[in-house]
Order: sequence, then C-alpha cells, then structure tokens
Amino acid sequence: MSNAIFDIPVPVNEPVLSYAPGSPEKEALVAALKELKGKEIDAPMWIGGKKITTSHKIAMHPPHEKDHVLGHFNQGEKSHVTQAINSALAAKADWEAMPYQDRAAIFLKAADLIAGPFRAKMNAATMLAQSKNAFQAEIDAVCEMADFFRFNAKFAEELYVQQPYSPEGIWNRLEYRALEGFVFAITPFNFTSIAANLPAAPALMGNTVVWKPADTQIYSAQVIMEVFEAAGLPAGVINLVYVDGPEAGEVVFKHREFAGLHFTGSTAVFKHLWKTISNNLDHYRSYPRIVGETGGKDFVVAHESADPKVVATALVRGAFEFQGQKCSAASRAYVPKSMWQEVKDYMEADLDEISMGTVEDFGNFVNAVIDEKSYDKIAAYIEQASQDSDAEIVFGGICDKSTGYFIQPTVILAKKPDYRTMCEEIFGPVLTIYVYDEDQYEETLKLVDETSPYALTGAIFAKDRGVIVKTADALKNAAGNFYINDKPTGAVVGQQPFGGARGSGTNDKAGSIINLYRWVSPRTIKENFNPPTNYRYPFLG
Repeated sequence: MSNAIFDIPVPVNEPVLSYAPGSPEKEALVAALKELKGKEIDAPMWIGGKKITTSHKIAMHPPHEKDHVLGHFNQGEKSHVTQAINSALAAKADWEAMPYQDRAAIFLKAADLIAGPFRAKMNAATMLAQSKNAFQAEIDAVCEMADFFRFNAKFAEELYVQQPYSPEGIWNRLEYRALEGFVFAITPFNFTSIAANLPAAPALMGNTVVWKPADTQIYSAQVIMEVFEAAGLPAGVINLVYVDGPEAGEVVFKHREFAGLHFTGSTAVFKHLWKTISNNLDHYRSYPRIVGETGGKDFVVAHESADPKVVATALVRGAFEFQGQKCSAASRAYVPKSMWQEVKDYMEADLDEISMGTVEDFGNFVNAVIDEKSYDKIAAYIEQASQDSDAEIVFGGICDKSTGYFIQPTVILAKKPDYRTMCEEIFGPVLTIYVYDEDQYEETLKLVDETSPYALTGAIFAKDRGVIVKTADALKNAAGNFYINDKPTGAVVGQQPFGGARGSGTNDKAGSIINLYRWVSPRTIKENFNPPTNYRYPFLG
C-alpha cells in the first residue's frame, strides 16, 4: 500500500546526439545498422505477454532498397484480435490497481532504455524500415519517444493532484479512474515515437490496450515491445496485433468493452472509424473516447518584410525532411512577388546540393518514400502538374523506383491559388508555391484559411510586429500548431503540444496533459463528517 505522495522527476528533453564523424554514437549506429541488415527476423505479434506466430508471413523491405529482406511479420486474423482484447481485459484489474508511481516507473525506465542501451537499435530499425536518415531517426525514435514517456509521467502526476475545494465538515475528493473497457490504438508508419505513445499514454493512466501498427512500421514496433518488456510492463497491458484494418475493426468496434480509440492516420480513415463507432453506440458499455490526429495541408506565409534566405531555408527543411512524410510538413507556401526570385535562387542552391539515397550513407539528406503505393500516388501528382497549364515544376520532378522508392524534392509553382496541389494532401516531397501581389496580403490570408479543409500546422515569416499580430489573428483557426519565423515542423514534447482541428483531428495535443485527460474517467467522492439526523430544513420553522 502506498503511504506517501511521490514526486516524478522533473523531465527535460532528451538531447539530440550529433552523429558527427568519429563520434561514439555514430560508430554504435553503424554497427547496429550492419547487424540488423545482416539478418532476417520473424516478427511475432505480442498478445498477453506471448509471442504469436502464424503461417502467413509477409516480407519487410527497406523502402530505399526494396529487394533486400529485413524479415517477415506474422499476419494475424480476427481470432487474434479477440485474443488480444481478452488479454487486455484480463490484465486490466491488476494494472489499474497498480499504484500510479509503479506504472510511471515502467515508462520512466523505458525512456532510459531508449536513450541508453536501445538507442542504436531503435534508430537503426527506424532508419532501415522507414527510410529515415540518422538525424530524423534520432529526433523521432529516441528523443521524442523518451520525451513522451518522461513528460507524460509528470503530466499525469499534475492531473492526479487536481482536487476540489472542501468546506468545513466535508471532504471532497476526485479520483481518476481508467476507462471501463479496453483502448484500441492505431498508429502510422512515419513516426516511431507516435507508434509508441499512442498505446503508452492510455496505459500510463491505467488502461489496457490493443495496438495495431501500420505494416511498414512493424519492424521498429518489435523494438518498442522489447523495450516495454525490458522495462517491466506486465503481460497483457499492451497487446500488439498485425491484422488488416477492416478485419480488426469488425471485432473491436462491435465489442461491448470498447472504451476508446487513439488514432493517427488519414482523415478519410478516421471519419470512417468515427461513423462505425457511432453506428455501434448501442453495443457499448459507455460512450467511447475518440482521439485522432489526421491529415494536414500545412502552410508557410511569407510577408514582404521577411528575410528571403530565412524563408527559403524553412521551405527546404520544412517540406523535404523525411521526404515530406510528416503530418506537419510544409506543403503549400505563399510568397510575395517582390521576394519570389530571391527565394527561388536560395532554394535552388540548396536543392542542387542535397543528395538522395540510402540511409546508410550519412551524407544523404533525402531518402525513399515509404512504399510503392505512396510512390505511385506522389508520382501521379507530379506527372499531372507537368502537364497542366495552371502549374509549373520549377525544381525536381524526377521519380525512380528501380531500386527503391525515390522521389526528388519537387517544387511546383501554382498559377492559381486553388490548384489541386495547393489543396490536397500529398504526403511526400512536394511543395507548391503560389506567388501573390504584395497589396493583396489580407486577401491572401483569407485564401490560406479557406483553401484547405485541414488545420494542423502553419508558419508565417515577417519582421513587422504589427503584421505578425494581424496574421496570427487572421489564421487563428487555420493551425493547431502555429509558428512565427520558423518552419511548421519539429514540435517538441513539453514545448509545443501537437495537434490540429478541422480536418486534422480532435486537437487533443499529444505529449500534454490535455491528451491524458481523455484516458481517465473521473469520480467525485463526497464524505460528510457530520451527517444530519433530521430531515427538516430551517425554512420549515
């Protein structure tokens, strides 16, 4: 029994290592890449603490080297989802009853494992399976993941200590129960840290979870589960399954004990899941919590007072890091006519210098997009733009999938502000720029706000403070994460809680106390130390 209130250590963001030539971290990473690439793994599902294999094996390949086999994952079926749900429900009572500090200790230890002995392996797995360069893997698969675990532990402590006022003779208390049932986590390929956080955040608050990752993230998901196991996570708290989405949904969303969905993925899929949940409301014990972060068509607006070199650097980094496969990636930009030529020249100089290829060559800034389906979609947008009279490809445009799924960083100049690549999410290394007249700045801000159905991230560049204030107000609903004189990517846990509204999700801010509130069900307790003994009130006298 707990007989003290414990303080969680004050978290600090995990330092990003440099991987400079000759550094110990680079030597360890190169060795880990060689080791992982030199063997094929058989990736099991993890259900109730057991590793489950099947006869249906699906190969996993590096996107930048599609003929190489990293291993195979074990494709499951509906029965495995049922098994995972039963394991989660069986583990729930003991897990929810575990003192909070002990649940937190597991994730704090997991953070130290990720930042320590698992660092090179976690990075190497993400680099190979998701084609992230060393820096992009480091800030995601190690630093952000460790930050999620450490900061969430502290945020949960802050949540638990929120208690109501008690007048004389009364003791009012508030307890934060886990949700009644199990949580279903669906995670994307592009951030290993998101894949870890979506099941971990509800679990920290006493929930048990069924986790379905994207197929292209299963390779690094194995390492996440190894870390959880090494940190002491009890069997059944997080259950990892590899089942086709519709099959999994058929079981999960008809189950009486379904209590919540933690989702990151496409807007279309999220809307479909929400409708499915709504249609099944009569089956559930309670109203499920629905938390989702979905698409984006993230903007950059440059004012004529901005520094052209700063704008160009933000566009190159914001649009083309990790091949633009970030929900927050700069996808559309608005540049004043007087600045365009200078911005264009700076971007051209950078893009001419950028190299593209395998992650094992640390000199490559750009690597491959995630798979053939994504490649074909992005390439189709580029091909269409090369033919349309309303668009012009000013940089890039070369696509090649002979050895890997490589798409050159591409900049499209749109001749009208509603050209399709200014409006539709592409999720690849494609940036569309619209050049506007300086005297049409306010009208351009209206275009920014109304062109896209999304509202995830956005950035403005200006030196004039009055312009900054006016722009921030005009675009207050256009982005859940808003940047002033900085690129619209790179949110840091504990500094910029992440999430957007409109078509971009429920804006429940991953990596913040806001998100954790969604995974608890409060109970108010009133205790009367001097209960009345007569029904009569004074007004009856």
